[in-house]
Amino acid sequence: MTDYRIRRYRANLRIERDNAALYARLAEAATDERLAHAYRCIAEGEQANAAFWESRLREVGAAVPPPRTGARVRVLGWFARAFGTEFVMPTVVRLEHADHDETPVDRSGHRDHFLPPQARAERGHNHRAQSGNTLRAAVLGANDGLVSNLSLVMGMAGAAASDRAVLLAGMAGLVAGACSMALGEWLSVNSSREFYQAQITERAERLAVAPEDGVRHIAGIYRGKGMGHAEAEHLAGHLAETPRAALDTVVREDLGVDPDELGGSAWGASLSSFCLFAFGAAFPVAPYLFLHGHRALLGSAIAAAVGLALIGTGTSLFTGRGMLFSIARQFAITVAAAAITWGVGHVLGAVVAG
Repeated sequence: MTDYRIRRYRANLRIERDNAALYARLAEAATDERLAHAYRCIAEGEQANAAFWESRLREVGAAVPPPRTGARVRVLGWFARAFGTEFVMPTVVRLEHADHDETPVDRSGHRDHFLPPQARAERGHNHRAQSGNTLRAAVLGANDGLVSNLSLVMGMAGAAASDRAVLLAGMAGLVAGACSMALGEWLSVNSSREFYQAQITERAERLAVAPEDGVRHIAGIYRGKGMGHAEAEHLAGHLAETPRAALDTVVREDLGVDPDELGGSAWGASLSSFCLFAFGAAFPVAPYLFLHGHRALLGSAIAAAVGLALIGTGTSLFTGRGMLFSIARQFAITVAAAAITWGVGHVLGAVVAG
């Protein structure tokens, strides 16, 4: 039992140290001083949580491992510096949730117990505000392109098609798949925007017809955040004096979206999906531009393996699983898909050839 407790304490310590290092890097990358301050407060809280688990390890007579910054923290820190903290926050949230699921015992009450109230509020705000996940979408879009086009290339190769036929099929699959992804993303974002716009219109009409109900609703929102009854009523009444501010509050809290953005640009999402799918799909087909015969097939497999390693690494950033596990899982799934299509292509090629 003691060995199990030591392993659990060390796992908790590693998680808290990683979180502390990650939020410290987010504070360095943040351009908004208010956000930077909140991230520093969260980092200090995570340091306090780490100190708690260090003390628990010492109590049971176990050695405290030296601090070590993991690859996941370094990669996410680089993304935050390059693209902004908003780019990685959904991934950070998902990692924290994955950590909770991974080590649920003896961790409740310690994660946010040491955090200042402002930092707790800022963390909650960021969790709700980041409804999308650009990094996750990027990795999954590239993965779809790579797996689907590798399967297509393997199917054509299994049918004993010529190099020219394989190349044409691969390029056609790249363009067709990228266009399909772009159109699907455009429709998805537009549908989402129309849904939220209808919801906003309904709430605006309700506030206009029954403003007293809006005041009670907003007051309930702030009471749920821990504000006193009188303070919540006063703030709700003040917001109700400006209908736009009242509507903005209701929309953000009820729907969890920014009414000025509504999921972002449909055209931007469409272009992004097209490029990401095409990027992944290019890995298995590119060698056929320069090589021929078995060397082209081998080059396609090697290029796909490199792409899968990159995608598996990216996947581990938002799943919380180890990089080696994520890469191995990507390989297993993709090899299975490619083997099936190669076998089907081989059989169909033999049948068609007579």
